[in-house]
Amino acid sequence: MKKVLSYVIILVLTINLFITTTTSKNFEKENYTIKEDFDPLVDIKLTIDFLAIRAFDRIDFLSDPDFFIKLYINDNEFKSQTWKNTKSVYDCWTVTTDVPDDIEDVKIRIELWDSNLFKNELCDISSEGKYEEDGQTLDLIYSIKTGIWSGDDYNIGDSSGYGRGCGAGDGSIYKNENDCEIFFNIYQNDFDNDSLPYWVETSIYGTDPKIDNTGEDLDNDKIPIEWEHRFGFNPLIWEDHENFDHDADSLNNTEEFNTSRFGSDPYRKDIFLEVDYMRYENSSEPIELFEKVREIIKDPYHRQNILFHIDIGEVDGGDEIPPDNESSFEEILEIYRNYFTHNGEQSWKRGIYHYALIVEYCRPSGYGFSGDVKPHWGYGPGTNCFVLNKQSIKGKSDLFRKNEEYIISHLFMHEMGHNFGIRFGNPLGCDNQNSDNPLRPSFYLFRNYKSVMNYRYTYLKMDYSDGSHGKRDFDDWDAIDLKWFEFVNSDPVFESS
Repeated sequence: MKKVLSYVIILVLTINLFITTTTSKNFEKENYTIKEDFDPLVDIKLTIDFLAIRAFDRIDFLSDPDFFIKLYINDNEFKSQTWKNTKSVYDCWTVTTDVPDDIEDVKIRIELWDSNLFKNELCDISSEGKYEEDGQTLDLIYSIKTGIWSGDDYNIGDSSGYGRGCGAGDGSIYKNENDCEIFFNIYQNDFDNDSLPYWVETSIYGTDPKIDNTGEDLDNDKIPIEWEHRFGFNPLIWEDHENFDHDADSLNNTEEFNTSRFGSDPYRKDIFLEVDYMRYENSSEPIELFEKVREIIKDPYHRQNILFHIDIGEVDGGDEIPPDNESSFEEILEIYRNYFTHNGEQSWKRGIYHYALIVEYCRPSGYGFSGDVKPHWGYGPGTNCFVLNKQSIKGKSDLFRKNEEYIISHLFMHEMGHNFGIRFGNPLGCDNQNSDNPLRPSFYLFRNYKSVMNYRYTYLKMDYSDGSHGKRDFDDWDAIDLKWFEFVNSDPVFESS
């Protein structure tokens, strides 16, 4: 009897242990997921570089803004220093923080603030409507598997550009809503420092995560792997980048890559302008002058998500031309050949850059021209250059009681309008010789054409018209053709020596 009882007890205990073990294993299967380390070679850290901040609107009434940034990474708050009384800040701030290696998505929120004595004010850096929920901030999701982020900013088809938030993108271009723009980059560390995360290298591209692949062109389409990955192209399949122009800015993907160190983006319109000059006498350093011009001229274009890049020394611009009391058209062509294309050695710039030249004196006082193809006078297809003279700039500065950077900026925008195909007589208010004279009918006839292309407004309005002002107005912004400056034939105006 005792033996039977012992067997029963042992059997019951065995069954109970089996049930407990089985239940425990089933619970683990249902409630426990094995976590994946997305990069076993490193402890993953996320870095956000803030590259630039610029204000479009008048945010403070008595001074320029006092900017600071609030950044949230997985709900952890970081706050920058305050940049006082400035409309623009460059090379702003960098944050690096540890993130979980086994959770793919990192939540990021970017806020731009103006510091005030009594109440800080949130600036608008989002293309969402201001009064929508979170309509002024950038909310992003960064994937540590792919190294790509999405949300209010994204890499494929974003007209404001990848790594750029623009408050004017919500349609508030001509409303004061504290619109600003902010430029940033987000990236994680990886073992070989080639900007390709471990998961992408091992699971998608089949490259070695311990070997730096920077600059490699696996598909022989002349674009390296890291650029194609960043903008959503396949670095393993040949693509016709020399004929891709997704944003219709006349820069193909190869040209976009070649200018990417200046922030060019294949899905956002970009303009490049090189500036050379004859030295100013008894005035500030010319480069400092053109730095101010560069800031002024950016605003109207950047509001429209057209980024304006002015080279005053970063690549080949900012050259000082030997002085000449008066420059003829032939001499200006010679300058173009020597300082822009460098006698053909840098002819590649012809399809990317426009060219501005400031001389001591020329007749007429400013005009557009094409340095290498017919027609070479200002209004025909292929026009990619313009010349201004210092004497006229000085005279307009005195007449309007404005500083020289103000006058030059307006003239740059006017002449660039011709480079975009807005030309004399088309529309009728453009370059009308009588529109700047209140004693002539044209002054009133074209008053609604509120454009820098109208002589009535050339030094009063730093903008093209949007066609919304009534009779005889014209929508310049809709009409500009960023391909107008490209070659139209191969018939040179002059032969290289």
